[in-house]
Amino acid sequence: MPEQSGDYRVVVFGAAGVGKSSLVLRFVKGTFRETYTPTVEDTYGQVISCDKSICTLQITDTTGSHQFPAMQRLSITRGHAFILVYSVTSRQSLEDLQPIFEEICQIKEDTHRIPIMLVGNKSDESQRELGVAEGQALASKWQCSFMETSAKMNYNVQELFQELLNLEKRRTVSLQVGGKKPKQQQKRDKVQGKCWVM
Repeated sequence: MPEQSGDYRVVVFGAAGVGKSSLVLRFVKGTFRETYTPTVEDTYGQVISCDKSICTLQITDTTGSHQFPAMQRLSITRGHAFILVYSVTSRQSLEDLQPIFEEICQIKEDTHRIPIMLVGNKSDESQRELGVAEGQALASKWQCSFMETSAKMNYNVQELFQELLNLEKRRTVSLQVGGKKPKQQQKRDKVQGKCWVM
């Protein structure tokens, strides 16, 4: 199967209840659900810019349980980039990512060329079991990028997906289609471009 297919596949892994679906739904639909609903596997699509043309960003939200090893292997085989999510309120959820990361390394072999983000979600929670330093230390060991997010507060969600695409070295992928920058970036550029005559 050619690497340069018409879509760009991002796979989201993590234990049950860490907020994978919340992150994906917040990014794709701008919504947040207070209630927890277990996911078997869902895929969401969003149009993005890919090597100066348009392609579909396909985000696969995987199951939090380990009942489906064949599905997990297939998701890794087909994925172009990976988001490994844990909850800052659960040390176990961080430890649960180790076998998934090892499987990605085993299937993909050269992981230095594969965009991987380690994500500490639920950063708005006060009942933390993990600090920022612990996430950064593991990301450093795995040689991947790290970010804390809060799907609930919409903190670093857009930035997470943009940073993941920035890590892609084999082609140019961007959340902006047709050269349009997101509104926040446009505002920032406007502010930076202003000069005042006194």
